[in-house]
Amino acid sequence: MTTATAAERKLFAKADEVREFPFGKVDLVNIGGGTVGRLTLQPGWRWSDHVKPVAGTEWCEAPHFQYHVSGTLRVKMSDGSEFDAVPGDVTALPSGHDAWVVGNEPVVVVDFYGASNYAK
Repeated sequence: MTTATAAERKLFAKADEVREFPFGKVDLVNIGGGTVGRLTLQPGWRWSDHVKPVAGTEWCEAPHFQYHVSGTLRVKMSDGSEFDAVPGDVTALPSGHDAWVVGNEPVVVVDFYGASNYAK
């Protein structure tokens, strides 16, 4: 990421790019020399079911640095460890994970690293 030379303001509602996939979407804004994404994942979404066919890898290989806004996201690492990320959590996920929505509330996360490669 490069240092911005002027103040910038972007809206996810007017994203530079929107990528849709089954049960979800990612809104991408290019700002400050980087890309920030807002992922909205609906109940029933699971990376291994809905994004793996696009990614073509066994596990999600994109590292993520995320702030969790709403919903519960269960994360399973390739080593078998699991945890739930809930609103207010900040997570750093290395390559090699799966994730899915738990419950009936959509998951919204703001991804500060890795979103530009999502569902691509």
